[in-house]
This record gives sequence, C-alpha cells and structure tokens, in this order.
Amino acid sequence: MATSDRRFAVLIDADNISDKYIKIILDEISNDGEATYKRIYGDWTKPALAPWKRVLLEHSVTPIQQYGYTTGKNATDSAMIIDAMDILYSGNVEGFCLVTSDSDFTRLASRLRESGMMVVGMGEKKTPKAFISACNKFKYLDILSGGANMGSEKSRNAPRSKPSQPKVSKPAPSKTVSTVKTPVKAEQDLKAGKYKAQDVGIVSAEEDDDFPVAEVTSLETIRTAIATIIAENSDEDGWVSISDLGNRLLKRYPDFDVRNYGFPKLTPFLKSLKGFEMKSIRNENSSVRQVFLRELQPDRE
Repeated sequence: MATSDRRFAVLIDADNISDKYIKIILDEISNDGEATYKRIYGDWTKPALAPWKRVLLEHSVTPIQQYGYTTGKNATDSAMIIDAMDILYSGNVEGFCLVTSDSDFTRLASRLRESGMMVVGMGEKKTPKAFISACNKFKYLDILSGGANMGSEKSRNAPRSKPSQPKVSKPAPSKTVSTVKTPVKAEQDLKAGKYKAQDVGIVSAEEDDDFPVAEVTSLETIRTAIATIIAENSDEDGWVSISDLGNRLLKRYPDFDVRNYGFPKLTPFLKSLKGFEMKSIRNENSSVRQVFLRELQPDRE
C-alpha cells in the first residue's frame, strides 16, 4: 500500500497537548497518509480546554466529552484507549496517530503495533522515553513549531547574551514559583531541570524516575548509528542508499527527524556530517536520482 493511501485515526489527548499544535499535527500526519478519524478527548466543561474549542470546527476535529469520575483519576485516558481499540477492530484504518505526552499510552501504542498498525506518536519534549520507543515514529511538536528549537545542536550550544536590566529594589523572593520569568532565567531553570515549559508559562514539575523524560537523540549517537548501518548494509564499494539509510535510522530511533537538528531534509543533514562521502546517480531510463553515502576511510580522505 502506498503511503498516501494509508488511513489513520488521529486521537488527541487534550489534557496535555496545546491547541497551537493542531495545524502541525494534521500536516505531519498527511505525510504518512490520510486522517480518516480525527478525535480529541477531554472534559470540555473545564476552562483550561477553552482554547481548543475555537480550532476544532476549523479543522473538523470531533470532540469527545469525558467527565472525571473522581479526583486524581484520568478518565480521558481510558476513553481514548477504548476508542482506539474499537477503531482497531473495525478494520477501517492502517495506522494510528497518538497525540499525547503521557506515558499511560505506552501499552496502547505497543498493542496497536502488535496488530500490524503503523503508530505515529506526537508530543512535547517532556514525553517519556517509553512511549516514544513504543511508536514507529515520534514527532516533537515543540521543535516542529519552531518555538523551542532545542533539538538543534547549534542552537543548544550557541552563546546567548544576557539582556541588560536596570537595577531596582525588589522584595525578597517568594517560595511560590512565578509563572513570569525573563527568557534567560527561564532557560537556566529549564536546563537545570527545575521546571518544564507549559503553555501558560514556566511552572514547577515533579520528576518521576520511573518514567525518564526524553531528550532528542544526540548528533553523535546518530552519526555513530549511520557509520554502523553503512558497515552492515553497504555494497562491496562501501556505498549505501540514503533512502535505505533513512528508513533504518528511523527503525532504530523513532524520534529521528532531521528537523530536530535544524535541517529541512535528510540529504543536507548528511552533507553536514564530517567523515562521509556522498554521490548521486540518475537512472538511464528514469529521472529518479539516487543518492548514496559511504564513510570515508583514511586512504580516501
């Protein structure tokens, strides 16, 4: 089946995904197929979900109401899981897009893959590693939105100038976490692991050692994986097809996306890596251009 013919059920957990990502979500899934189900789950009587209401009609997303039956229990998760299984057994889709940053959906993703479904996960950088690993692909919405840019190696290491501020007398700091911080202070707190970025500002967050928060796979890890894939799958001259390389990278690292590192496509990303050689050939009877990569050896440098 062609990728464009694959039917997807897009299920969104409104409790921990911002409405600002809706266009990115639907655009990204269109690269993998067609969204035939578009549902979003939450308690729509809560004021916190009000921003979602203005974008649902525009993008034809069906809201599913789920009241919280008791304090401390997330009934929304259960409703989304039940719907996912109903859709699975209907046989009307070939894939699922689970939009959430919640580790509770890890088993659901695994179960859907066991049934032969293509599972695309989408969430923020706070998403636990377990859920990311359970998906065929995972997209960082905050990176794709262009607001965080924390996946780019260059942007992470670039020096930042501290804005000058007038000296004024201030009251003693309160122990209550403020939701308004200067960009520099907020970034320092985020790097120190004290807080996580939320839609309403910078708020405190409890760390759970059982569900470590994911980080974008490091550039060095990807480079090492590329060298390994070339060594294991190259022809007698050491070349491997870039399309095959990209597919194998995605299987090893579901969150691999060249946009995480500041590149629009795979070829420019590979060109930026040192120690590799690239060539392209065009088939005699076709206009299709094939690109190959091999690792440079000392005698070829």
